[in-house]
Amino acid sequence: MTTGANTTDELGVPAGARAMLLETASQIMREGDLVDISLSELSLRSGLNSALVKYYFGNKAGLLKALLDRDMETIVTSVDALVAKDDMDPEAKLKRHISKVIDTFYAVPYLNRLTMRLVRDSDEAEARRIAERYLTPLYNAYERLITDGVKAGVFRPIDPQLFYFTVTGAIDRFFSARLVLKHCFDQDTLTEELRDRYREHTIDIIMAGILARKA
Repeated sequence: MTTGANTTDELGVPAGARAMLLETASQIMREGDLVDISLSELSLRSGLNSALVKYYFGNKAGLLKALLDRDMETIVTSVDALVAKDDMDPEAKLKRHISKVIDTFYAVPYLNRLTMRLVRDSDEAEARRIAERYLTPLYNAYERLITDGVKAGVFRPIDPQLFYFTVTGAIDRFFSARLVLKHCFDQDTLTEELRDRYREHTIDIIMAGILARKA
């Protein structure tokens, strides 16, 4: 068995197997532009027995939830730290956040689609957990950033709830549009150059809509 690790735990499970399953699942979803995986492909690609999915996660749904937890934590932690910074003005904070979200979606383009799938397919308790742990903190951060910006005279008053959908929608739509790129623009890969162009474009468009209008 090729796992990249040469040690096992007390049950004979290769060290690092859990993280490897998550990363392999992420690779499959990124390469296939999917929000699902085949356990047989996961086993083949990782070199690990698919029974380890049950061992670590209970089932495939549990694996997808753990993958969401791994990936969404990056955005939530980043925005919490950003809002708490006292040495940046609201405009700079918002630009930094949008840039970081674009970088995250470039790395894991399935993120929003996976979130919506799990919210839709999970029971009420799990759907609420996902919302409270990942979606609500983002909304609260936007509300705080907008409120601070309005008080500073930098932003005009806008609805933070609608702003949340604007930012998420603009970024997710682009990073889930590989088939559009392929069939309309003869480009089937999201390159770093294209990511950087879209980052600049998105920040310009969004900031133009939120900045206070001079008399």
